[in-house]
Amino acid sequence: MTSTTITNTAKIVFIGAGSQWFGLSMFRDILSADEMRGSTLTLVDTNPAALERMVGLAHRLNAHHGGHVRIEHTTERRAALDGADFVLSSVAIDRNRLWRLDFEIPKKHGIRHTLGENGGPGGLFFTMRTLPLVFDIVRDVEAICPKALFINFSNPESRIVLALGKYSPVRAIGQCHGILMAREDMAHILGRKPEELDVWAAGLNHFQCVTDVRDPVTGADFYPALREAEPGFDPAFRPLTRRLFQAFGRWLTCSDDHMGEYVAYGYEGGEHGYDYDWDERNRAELQGHIDSILAGGPFPDWMLTPSGESAAALMGGMLHNRRRVIPSAIVYNQGAIPNLPADLAVEVPVVADAAGIHPVSMGPLPDPIAKLMSMQANVQQLAVEAAVHASKELALQALLIDPVVNSTTAAVALLDELWEVNKGYIRGCV
Repeated sequence: MTSTTITNTAKIVFIGAGSQWFGLSMFRDILSADEMRGSTLTLVDTNPAALERMVGLAHRLNAHHGGHVRIEHTTERRAALDGADFVLSSVAIDRNRLWRLDFEIPKKHGIRHTLGENGGPGGLFFTMRTLPLVFDIVRDVEAICPKALFINFSNPESRIVLALGKYSPVRAIGQCHGILMAREDMAHILGRKPEELDVWAAGLNHFQCVTDVRDPVTGADFYPALREAEPGFDPAFRPLTRRLFQAFGRWLTCSDDHMGEYVAYGYEGGEHGYDYDWDERNRAELQGHIDSILAGGPFPDWMLTPSGESAAALMGGMLHNRRRVIPSAIVYNQGAIPNLPADLAVEVPVVADAAGIHPVSMGPLPDPIAKLMSMQANVQQLAVEAAVHASKELALQALLIDPVVNSTTAAVALLDELWEVNKGYIRGCV
């Protein structure tokens, strides 16, 4: 990746900062990090009420941690970007309502699938409506702060990073904590704490292959113990992931439902959409915590500890030239995984230092696993082309090569219906 000069303080612009859960995660990490001392955090959101609430929370957390970060806020994105070193983006359009339709409409037409977010018909329409919004932001970055690193947290991660790698000069990566979910699952089977496992993985976002799982102190390989323990473990735990583990010999991330979006038999791990009602309850509960804090109440202990996301560590590595290994990031491939297409977004470890972000190649994936992932690679490439060109013809083709879609009749019917729902957001990006 191209290099850039970054001083020891940075301007971090956080777009979508009104998001309660994700906004809080970023605050927990950035505001508690001593290496961010003297930096500026500019919070941006189009919802003034949500933004004001999160600004208040950020100021309280910042004060608790010593007040060493300058906090700004605005509803005007372009005004925020001047001088930015890092642009964090966590955006979505009418998230839960449209996501529910992404899942329910294909199901009505006989498509058996899970979640409907990163793969299948839902993944296609998440791409169709989200990419124009992301490109609006990135075109502003190109014009105002072209040397900034764009860090994407929005789904579908692989498709967004692929589109930006192909159609924008802005340096862009994606961040996801899926690798930590895989570590927790393997530790659960092994009867160990997650931090007792050192995990390396490569592949696609939500579809990585754990290439190594070792003792972080001795380097001992835990895969033999995992293969020994897995057959006798609770059969209700991650059944789809474990069937693939038995078939391919490697643990694939990051859960039955996320990974299940990418394969024709994914519903065998549980045919369900996102738990939208649970999400709303959790948002209401979190808002209650935040309102209590803004009224002068105490912080829950968990709010004062790091979230587990890697963005602050990544920015700190660049800011202070730490040459820091980040376990997982989504990058434009260009050979990082040599037996997947170069024109693809992949998820691999990276090193962050003052020269930029450097993907770590662990060589080719096992050939059968590369072939398994290549099917989804083709879907992602075609879905991106459909989105950036606002092409209904390409969208139908993307559906017809997706292993989740089992009927041409269903493909045409759900395409017409979901296109009508999303037509106000679909537009060309290039």
